[in-house]
Amino acid sequence: MDKNKDNFEVIYLSDPSECMMHPFYNKQIVFTGALSTMIRSEAAKKVRACGGIIQGAVTKETDFVILGKNRRGISTKQLKAEQLISLGLDIQIIVEDDFIWLISMQHNT
Repeated sequence: MDKNKDNFEVIYLSDPSECMMHPFYNKQIVFTGALSTMIRSEAAKKVRACGGIIQGAVTKETDFVILGKNRRGISTKQLKAEQLISLGLDIQIIVEDDFIWLISMQHNT
């Protein structure tokens, strides 16, 4: 620890990346629609590797709904998520390309 000129303690971490966690860490995730880049079980495995939790249905505990590119219209899962969002719940609906980008991020869990 050092003291700066305002007499506050400054704490240096040995590795600042140790504090970073993946956006999916400890988050409930639901897929809807077929993914164009991988099968659902592979996507679920990648989510679990990031510390995420797979759900089969959208609930009040859902954090992310992933929209696969190969879907026909708006699914019941997407409608349920939108309904819960309108009630003030913090659910993120993201498209497959953004999902692919997120799972490609480095993660430390």
